[in-house]
Amino acid sequence: MAEPILIWGAGAIGGILGAYWARAGVPVLMVDIVPDHVTACATTGLTIEGPVETFTQVVPCVTPDQLTGTYSRIVLAVKAQATESALAQLKPHLAADGYVLSAQNGLNEHVIAQHVGAERTMGAFVNYGADWVGAGRILFGNRGAVVVGEIDNSLRPRTEDIFKLLQIFEPDAVLTQDIWAYIWGKLGYGAMLFATALTPDSMTANFADPARGPALMGLAREVMQTALAEGVDSKPFNGFDPAAFMPDAGDGAALQSLADLAEFNSKTAKTHTGIYRDLAVRKRKTEVDPQVGAVVDIAAGHGIDTPLLRRLVELIHDIEDGRREMSQDTFHELTKVLA
Repeated sequence: MAEPILIWGAGAIGGILGAYWARAGVPVLMVDIVPDHVTACATTGLTIEGPVETFTQVVPCVTPDQLTGTYSRIVLAVKAQATESALAQLKPHLAADGYVLSAQNGLNEHVIAQHVGAERTMGAFVNYGADWVGAGRILFGNRGAVVVGEIDNSLRPRTEDIFKLLQIFEPDAVLTQDIWAYIWGKLGYGAMLFATALTPDSMTANFADPARGPALMGLAREVMQTALAEGVDSKPFNGFDPAAFMPDAGDGAALQSLADLAEFNSKTAKTHTGIYRDLAVRKRKTEVDPQVGAVVDIAAGHGIDTPLLRRLVELIHDIEDGRREMSQDTFHELTKVLA
């Protein structure tokens, strides 16, 4: 048999990829740190449920201590803050001619490259809605953009190979020679998503509320200004239009993008972000530092002030540590920054 693709992290992103590939006959091996989830995936099967499609697929799955061998294709699909620890565990299992594909949110490609080398690092952008809801169960709420590309903007046979594999899951997947344009676009959208998690309201309710619009637009503008300083020309996707949040864009374009995002998110069974679930359901730390915090640091290096992003990081930490409740009042601490 062909060497399996190793998926490190069998949650909302990795689990869905693993289930679709395994169902299509692609050899897959998943690794996860939750023993009950590992057992379910490998025995009774991983159930993908929701409006997109519902099916159950047995997918080979092990815990990190059970893993043996080396693999030429490793998909890293863990939370951003777990990237360092996951790399320490997976590095001995990466073949000499292999690569790691980051199927994560944030700028984790930089971290991966520091550990395994830029030549062995590939980037991806995913925006489909999914939640890990329990051992052996993942909600697939809606389809969204899926993009893959090399971090040096080259095009190689391996890039085309993984692109074809992603098309098994998402027929409209995109192969790009500018992956950073999508990653930075997701950072702009992601900053707004973190803000929605300051409240118990759905993503759509947040994007549709005129009172929250100024803060949401301001967050995206700070990220897009930083992307420009990095020399990145961000690309649009699923209602998020980076051009609408550039320094020379007016409020009209930005408000239209918010309306488009409200419309896009109104059609998903995943009504709230994974950030919200981390805070309200799973009671654990979010990815705010490696995502929003990383942008703050990069912006500072360019001499760009990001008061909204800095305040957002503080507010998320306040909720994580129990100092604040999720509420509209907490959200409007951002609005106060504008004043």
